[in-house]
Amino acid sequence: MSEGPLSGIRIVEVCHVLAGPFSSMILGDLGADVIKVEPPGGDMARNITKQFTGPYNDYFASLNRNKRSVVLDLNTNSGRAELGALLKDSHGLISNLRPATIRRFGLTYEQLKVWNEKLVCVALTGFGLDGPYSDKPAYDYIVQALTGVMSLTGEPGGAPTKAGYSAVDNSTGLMGAIGMLARIIEGKGGQVDVSLFDTMLSQLNYLASGYLNHGIVPERMANSAHPYMVPAQVFPSRDGYVMLFVSTDKFWRKFCDIVGWAEHANDPLFATMDARSENRDAVIKAVETLMKTRTTSEWVTLLGSEGIVVSGVETLETALEGEMAAARDMIAVIPTPDGALRVVGNPIKMSGHTPEYRRPPLLGEHTEEILGTPTVRTTK
Repeated sequence: MSEGPLSGIRIVEVCHVLAGPFSSMILGDLGADVIKVEPPGGDMARNITKQFTGPYNDYFASLNRNKRSVVLDLNTNSGRAELGALLKDSHGLISNLRPATIRRFGLTYEQLKVWNEKLVCVALTGFGLDGPYSDKPAYDYIVQALTGVMSLTGEPGGAPTKAGYSAVDNSTGLMGAIGMLARIIEGKGGQVDVSLFDTMLSQLNYLASGYLNHGIVPERMANSAHPYMVPAQVFPSRDGYVMLFVSTDKFWRKFCDIVGWAEHANDPLFATMDARSENRDAVIKAVETLMKTRTTSEWVTLLGSEGIVVSGVETLETALEGEMAAARDMIAVIPTPDGALRVVGNPIKMSGHTPEYRRPPLLGEHTEEILGTPTVRTTK
């Protein structure tokens, strides 16, 4: 296994699709030995898209590098016994099945402590392991809808809109990894219960605080505007869009100086954050008219070179192929016999540690190595 800050830590994953596999993959990137336990048919993510590099599905590859795979049928007593034996020498277990399935497979700490009292069991579920909603089915989209995220996203008057990526699943996976490491560092075993719903509510922080303390109901803001800071939103330029974020009065004065707006720098309607917020429409109208006079690249060069927070609105492909991703080594190339797999790398940078990216495992590839039991390997 690769060296890293988590070298010597063994994590067993009984998961599928996204939140759980992402959680354990981050730990694997940092040196943990991650053993992915799959049913005989494999994680459904192995075939979730039509894009393959040899036997490696793009979706599965993006979530399952740096792992070993064993096949166990947890519907059988022998499969659950083999899992228990594997957990004797493990530090943690991550599962993201429905609570009823987690208990049926015996994946809670109470069910597994007989094998290892110091085992940390992390359950990533929709609404928690217990409670009146525990067995309600949940997906990323559903939790975005239930927590108000969809109602807050999109243009005013438009349809509720989900985030453009799996914000709930990814965030919950990270929370699960943090919970896992906290309990391992503590040196005690136990259950860690992380739900998609709780995670997304926690990420609404200051919006939720405004409502809980002062009854302020957040509204959608046109052009992705910040609710308090003005101007901080998307503006049309002469040839596209500009994301401009003026966060303080200091930067407002600097912005005015750069664009030749001496009259607005100290205008009582514009000069302070409170004034700009109270007179949002006038500020936005003036800035919008100004932004249309130059191209996006001209604004980025002019304002960005002076320290103003500004950017173009890029596409996924330009972000992945751009200089910033390259400079941060964020595109990992994993060699395979069928060609290179390109995936987004680990965002955590540490002195003295360079992540090693190993290809995702074939189904059951390491069953014999780990359990001493041969298995038929299925590639797709």
